[in-house]
Order: sequence, then C-alpha cells, then structure tokens
Amino acid sequence: MTIYDELVARGLVAQVTSEDEVKDLINNGKATFYIGYDCTADSLTAGHFVTLTLMKRLQQAGNKPIALIGGGTTTIGDPSGRTDMRKMLTREDIDHNAECFKKQMERFIDFGEGPGQAMMLNNADWLLSLNYVDLLREVGACFSVNNMLRADCYKQRMEKGLSFLEFNYMIMQSYDFYHMFQTVGCNLQCGGNDQWSNMLGGTELIRRKLGKDSHCMTINLLTDSQGNKMGKTAGNAVWLDPNKTSPYDFYQYWRNVGDADVLKCIRWLTFLPLEQIDEMDRWKDAQLNRAKEILAWELTNMVHGKEEADKAQAAARALFSTGGNATDMPSTQLADGDFPDGSIGALTLLVKCGLAASNGEARRLIQQGGVAMGDEKMSDPAAQFSKEMFAGEGVIIKKGKKVFHRAVLA
Repeated sequence: MTIYDELVARGLVAQVTSEDEVKDLINNGKATFYIGYDCTADSLTAGHFVTLTLMKRLQQAGNKPIALIGGGTTTIGDPSGRTDMRKMLTREDIDHNAECFKKQMERFIDFGEGPGQAMMLNNADWLLSLNYVDLLREVGACFSVNNMLRADCYKQRMEKGLSFLEFNYMIMQSYDFYHMFQTVGCNLQCGGNDQWSNMLGGTELIRRKLGKDSHCMTINLLTDSQGNKMGKTAGNAVWLDPNKTSPYDFYQYWRNVGDADVLKCIRWLTFLPLEQIDEMDRWKDAQLNRAKEILAWELTNMVHGKEEADKAQAAARALFSTGGNATDMPSTQLADGDFPDGSIGALTLLVKCGLAASNGEARRLIQQGGVAMGDEKMSDPAAQFSKEMFAGEGVIIKKGKKVFHRAVLA
C-alpha cells in the first residue's frame, strides 16, 4: 500500500488540488511539504495531533517536512473558523511560544542536515521585513477581492465584521508558499481542511508569478461525533506540555473519548497497522474500553514517553478498581495561605484543583451533583472545609464518574 493509499484508508485526506500529481509527489518521496503553526500559545494541543502525525507519516515515506512557525502571521491572526478577532501578541510572546513548539515537534519529526530531514522555518524572517508598498506591487494584482470574500475562511467573520488586518491573512499565507517554493523548493502545502481557501491562494500566486505548478492537500479536522473539535477547544484545551496538562490527565482525556469516536481516533492518530485496526472495528461493548486504553496509551507514549504512559495507565486502572486510591493520580498541594480562616470554600477548592474554570462553573457542578469528596457527595456550594482534612494523604475529589483528583496540605 502506498502512503497516499494509507492516508485515504485511514480517512485523513479531505481535498487535493490534483490527486495524480499529489500521489506522485508523496508516493515517490518527491514532496518538500510544509505545515504552518501560528504561535498563539506556549504549547501545541491535542488538536494539532493530526498534522503532527501527518508530518511523521510523510517523512517516514521519504518526503521532506517543513514545520513553519508563524512568527509573522501570528501578528495578524487567522480568521478561519472564528467569530471573533484573535488576541494580539507581542513579538516576545511569539518568540517564546515558537521555542516551546520546537521542543514538542521534535518528538514527532526528525530535524537535521541530511536528505529527508525536516526543516523548521519562521515566516517572521521574511514577512516582517517586507515593505508594504513593494508587497502590493509584487503580489497585489494576483488576488481578486471578489474571490477572497467568497472564501470559507472569511464567512463567519463577515457576519460580525472582518477587519482589514485579518483580511490580509490569506495574502500572508500565500506569500509564505510563494517564498518557500523559490527558496527551499517547497512544492506541497498540507493542513486542516479549514485552510483550503488560504492554501489555494498560494498555488494561484505561484502560478501567476512564476508560471509553475504547486499543490495542496488538506486533511479532515479532528472532531467528535457531535462535530466539536477535539483537544483544541478555547478555554478547555488538552495541551502537549506536561505542565499544562499532566500525562495522567492527557491519558484520561483519550481514555474517556466516546464509543463512537475511539476507532476513528485510533485510525487517524496512531501508527498501529491498518489490519489490526480493521479487526478492532468489530469490537463492541466492553471491548471498546480496551480500545480506549490502547488509544490513550499510544498517544501518551508518543507525547510523554513509555514511562509516563505506563504510569498513567496503571494509575487509571487503580482508580477504577479501588475507588480512587492511587498515588499517581493528579494532585494539588494546598498551602497555609489557601486557608485564611482555617478553612477553604468548596468553590475555591474546585478552582484551585483545576476541576472548574471559575466559581460559577464550580457552583453548577455542585448543584448538579457532579462532585464528591471521599465517599460523600458535595451538595452545598457554600460549604467550608477545615485545613486538617487535607493533612497526611489528603482528600480525593471525584468529578463526574471518571475524573479523580487529590487535594493535600503541603
């Protein structure tokens, strides 16, 4: 099976500019391809998994990846799939985030000097030095405003008002492809399917300015059975940075995916052989829990290593078999300052432990009966808990049926 056929069999390929040409490039190791990552946070998320594993798959097939850090485009902000304008970041923030991305990407792709080794570029190196008038004269005539306004990436933003700043994003992304086509031989752009119109802008710019062909391939977005993006939701992201999402919590996220989503995630995100996955497609009921364990272990191993994956799996199994007595479960250390009057409020406790994002969310969880301390359901949002309760081994807090957390006095 060719690499292109495998991508199709895994359900990844969404759109391509020319299937025969793209097949020829990636099946024969002739693709120098790029995927762009804007540095809007200091960590990649689980939502980036599909593109990270795509780079790894294509590199293993002999193609050369370019991981493009959006140091320049992040200063503009991609409007694709958003109804609001992105937060403006400083150059210092962007540079810091880019360094964090590099460390995480190295777990997926090989960087180096030899043939087929990945490159990491930053579009700040060419975009930020552009003169605006010179840019308009060079590429402005190649873009039709009428066509741009019809692009999917602008539709949602048009309803609330698309800023001229964001309107330029397509031109910047297109210029990236145009620049790398000339300087490093980049002939293929890959990315999520919501980037299709932006990506076509690059192929059109190359064709009109240089009279040459280039290609694009988009992959399906990682969504659950309800159509919601997985692992990348604003305010509820699953991070690859262990300091933002612990290896245990990362494991638990994938262990708790819905029955309808687990086999798709295994097919898209893991490197298990298709024959093994096809056999798992027949699994039902309790067997799906085994599939979820396989998914969670494989992805945790990929991001955090075998030792952390084994620890997370052992902790998760211990939690469910003993009702929550596991030393490796996530924990929060409470300091004396968290008990101003010798006690801590229920809402403060849940927020402090990261089990709720705000007091309002914590109140709703308690009122809906979704929180327990030890064996007792928490019923009063105004409840206070004494400092002494958290001494020694601490207290285990249970959120819902599957989330356990230990709160312990430092």
